[in-house]
Amino acid sequence: MSCKQGSCGGGSCGGADRPAAEAATACHDDRDWAPASEGIVENEASRREFLCALAGCAAALAGGCSEITHTPFFQKRFRELSAEERAAFVADLEREHSARFHKPVKVGLQEAKEGVLFGYALDISRCIGCRRCVYACVDENNQSRDPQVHWIRVLEMEKEKGIDFAHANAYYEADTVPRPGHFYVPVACQQCENPPCVKSCPVGATWKEPDGIVVIDYDWCIGCRCCMSACPYGARHFNWKEPEIPEAEMNPNTHALGNRPRMKGVVEKCTFCIQRVRDGRYPACVEVCPVGARKFGNLLDPSSEVRYVLEHKRVFVLKGELNTRPKFFYFYGL
Repeated sequence: MSCKQGSCGGGSCGGADRPAAEAATACHDDRDWAPASEGIVENEASRREFLCALAGCAAALAGGCSEITHTPFFQKRFRELSAEERAAFVADLEREHSARFHKPVKVGLQEAKEGVLFGYALDISRCIGCRRCVYACVDENNQSRDPQVHWIRVLEMEKEKGIDFAHANAYYEADTVPRPGHFYVPVACQQCENPPCVKSCPVGATWKEPDGIVVIDYDWCIGCRCCMSACPYGARHFNWKEPEIPEAEMNPNTHALGNRPRMKGVVEKCTFCIQRVRDGRYPACVEVCPVGARKFGNLLDPSSEVRYVLEHKRVFVLKGELNTRPKFFYFYGL
């Protein structure tokens, strides 16, 4: 069902010349119903039109069903926004976050560059399990401090058992590392070339960008957590409550599809620090690593660090048998 053409935003539903009570029921009075034999109407209603019909154009009571830039119930998918709509969307976010955190906040829209496919490599023979990467990621990407949300997990494993997730310890004491007889495997989003999380999302709120980064449209995520069930790496995290970020610790340099503050009821994940790498910088975890265990670069550039690793080291991916084709590679530097 949907409102008739022009019944929302065109003046006949919630216009200034109609009483509020009449405007609130206009969509119900004028809606077109598909015959039972046809099932759902032929032309798929837009999200805005559907919600207008469903709610009886309640928005009319607040001034009509006018175009709204980033109100979650009315905004179009991020990928469907025009350049002008994206600019308005970002401007609203910047005003909102600046007021909330009492500092100037920038929300970037840097797009993927041609000829770039980002890849990551991690030398587990060097990693000492210090978890500096975990907290650099928290600081850079505005993750909640209460409750704590970590996009990177560092797993301690026994050398005798090799890669053994069943007996890995994610809660070891970091001030005693590296422990004899153990090694460490950091795990985050693997930025799959064939991401099962994308296939599982029922509303198209997550997708793979041309440079390989899997992103989330926070305003379209419905919190169903299907993507979490589909991800074999446990890389997606659901906000069960409103994330808390101290004003003084909030990173004001953000990206619309990355580290801008999220809300309760949505899923979030690592984006390779999209706000940094699309400006030619390394991810925060790469910069902070004290032993140089992390490598990052363009997989399409033969001179990049990550390509050197792929061509000269023994590399492996996690759960390669699932055909997710991760762009996060592990290797032994020895």
